[in-house]
Amino acid sequence: MFLAPAYIWLTVAVFLPLSAMLFFSFLSAAPFTNAAWHLTGANYAEFLARAIYPDLLGRSLLLAAVVTACCVLIGYPCAYVLARHVKGRAREALFLLIILPFWSNSLVRIFSWAIVLRGNGIIDHTVGAVFPFVSVNLMFSYTAVVIGLVHSYLPYVILTSYLALQAIDESILEAARSLGAPFRTILFRLLLPLSLPGLAAGAVLIFVPVAGSFMEPRILGGKHGIFYGTLIEDQFVATFNWPLGAALSFILLAVVLLILAAASPVLKRAR
Repeated sequence: MFLAPAYIWLTVAVFLPLSAMLFFSFLSAAPFTNAAWHLTGANYAEFLARAIYPDLLGRSLLLAAVVTACCVLIGYPCAYVLARHVKGRAREALFLLIILPFWSNSLVRIFSWAIVLRGNGIIDHTVGAVFPFVSVNLMFSYTAVVIGLVHSYLPYVILTSYLALQAIDESILEAARSLGAPFRTILFRLLLPLSLPGLAAGAVLIFVPVAGSFMEPRILGGKHGIFYGTLIEDQFVATFNWPLGAALSFILLAVVLLILAAASPVLKRAR
């Protein structure tokens, strides 16, 4: 009874839109256009018929893996420092800086990076001041896309890892130190295994949306920013082919769910 509002909200906000898009994916044309439409599986067959679609899907999954790895490598040490070495108001100030990106519009963040990464931008001027004959222009590159995505999703892994690290009993670490365990042993035998649930949750929260991202690749990548997410956006916005866009979206959803299902044994052991 008390869960009824939550179930109603999930039905209205999640399942109904997904059901509508699933129906669209089996249509020959969008039903709100003047074109005659009928049920068909041609949209899914087109994914297999054109090699560029699987290639872009693989490229997007690789991008998601790279961004997730970068976020984990940067975010976990930050979470460890916050949980174990920073106290009081300094911790509050650092948390404020971490969640600050969530307080601004995503487009503002992306265009801010465009100003920083472009030629004659902040990085170019800084490097040019030290090395006058060196010019740095990272705009419209794969590197720029990765930087923008890491900046957008890094807080997820920091916050989830921080909560997991905070839950570790300090007496366990003290016992290991008293027995002469070096920091490397404590990190790989205690901290990482015990905090793996939070780290895994943060990785999933990053990998899933990055696999279908389109704004950062579109703005920061230029010709190098063509990924599966931008392809789906083009179907809805540029070519107005909603059935194909819906089919491509559900293929991405299915692939991501298969990856998560394959990783579920590892995630279960992390709990």
